[in-house]
Amino acid sequence: MRRQSTAGDGQRRATVTDVARHAGVSTATVSRVLNRNYPVAEATRERVESAMRELGYVVNAHARALAGVSNRTVGIIVNEVVDPFYAYIARGVEREAALGGRLCLVCCTQGDPQRELAFIDLMHERRADAVVVVGGSIADRGYTTELARRARELDAGGSKLVLCGRPPLGEQAPTVAVEYDNEGGAFAITDHLLMQGHERILHLAGPPKLSTTRDRLAGYQRALRLRGIDPDPDLVRPGAFSRSFGYRKMAEVLRDGPDFTAVFAANDMVAAGAAQALEEAGVRVPKDVSLVGYDDVPVAQELRPRLTTVHIPLEEMGRQAVRLAVNSGDEDDWREPTTGALRLGTHIVVRDSVAPSLGRSSRM
Repeated sequence: MRRQSTAGDGQRRATVTDVARHAGVSTATVSRVLNRNYPVAEATRERVESAMRELGYVVNAHARALAGVSNRTVGIIVNEVVDPFYAYIARGVEREAALGGRLCLVCCTQGDPQRELAFIDLMHERRADAVVVVGGSIADRGYTTELARRARELDAGGSKLVLCGRPPLGEQAPTVAVEYDNEGGAFAITDHLLMQGHERILHLAGPPKLSTTRDRLAGYQRALRLRGIDPDPDLVRPGAFSRSFGYRKMAEVLRDGPDFTAVFAANDMVAAGAAQALEEAGVRVPKDVSLVGYDDVPVAQELRPRLTTVHIPLEEMGRQAVRLAVNSGDEDDWREPTTGALRLGTHIVVRDSVAPSLGRSSRM
C-alpha cells in the first residue's frame, strides 16, 4: 500500500480512519492504542502501531485536540499576546491546564469583540471544556447579549465560559468568574499620592468604553472625593493601554497643560511611556513629578526610578480560572471545592517613583 504523505506533497495526511482500515480494526481501537486508556491485546496494538508507521501517521496532541478527538482542551482568548498583563494570565492558565493533562490553545483578538465571539464559537466546535476570556469588556448591549448566548451554549455542551478580570453577565448566563479588586487598587494608589500632598493628579486612562478603564477611573475619583477634592475632567486623558499612548499623551499634556504634580498611569506600560516623555522634557521623577502605574509587570522594576504601582496576582488569576471551570472530580479530587466566582485582592507596591509634593506644578 502506498504511504500517505505527511510532508505537504499534495497527498492528504493519514487519519485515524485510515489507520483503522489498514490494521483491520475499529477507530475506537485505534483511539485506545493512542490514548492508552483501555486494555488492548498486544497483537492488536502491534498491528495498529505497524499501520501507523506504514501510513506515516504522526500522533500529535495538538492536532488531535483541534480535530475534536479529545475535549481535554482549555481555550484562552486575550487581546494581545505580547502585553505582559495577558501573558502572565495565559501562563497561569497553561500551567494549571497542563497539571490536568489538558492542552491550552491561545487566541488573540487584537481588541476586536467580533473576533472574540468567533473564537468562542471555534472553541465550542472543538469541544474545549473551558473557554477563558481575559481582560475588560466593552459597554455594548448587543455584544453582551451575544456573549451570554454563547455562555449558555457552552454550558449546554458541558463546557464553561470563564470571565477573567471582567464584569459578570448576569444570572441568566451560566459562567464562572475570576475578578480582582480593580477599583480598590485605583483608589489605594490615588490615595497614596494624596497622602503625599498631591492634589493635581493627572490620570492617563485606558480605552473609555472598557470596563477596566471605568473601574480604575471610579477608584481614582472616589479617592479624590473622600479627600474633599472635586475631580477635574481636564486631568483625565483616556487612550490605550500602551507605551506609545503614554509617551504621546504625556508629551501633549506637558506642552499644552493642564498643571499637575503627579501622574496615575492606567498601567505600567503607559507609565513607561510617560516616564520617557518626562525625561525628554527635563522633568525629573519623583523630584518634580511623581509617577505611579498599575499591574506590577516586570517593566515596573526595570524603570529608573523603580515604579510604585498596584500589584495584580496575574498568574494566580489564570490558574484559578482553570480550577473554577474544570474541577470536575477526577485528577483534581485533592483540591478543595471552588465556587463559581472568585475575587482576588490587589495591593500597592511602594518603590521609588513617588515623593512628597512641593506644591509646584509640572510647568517650571
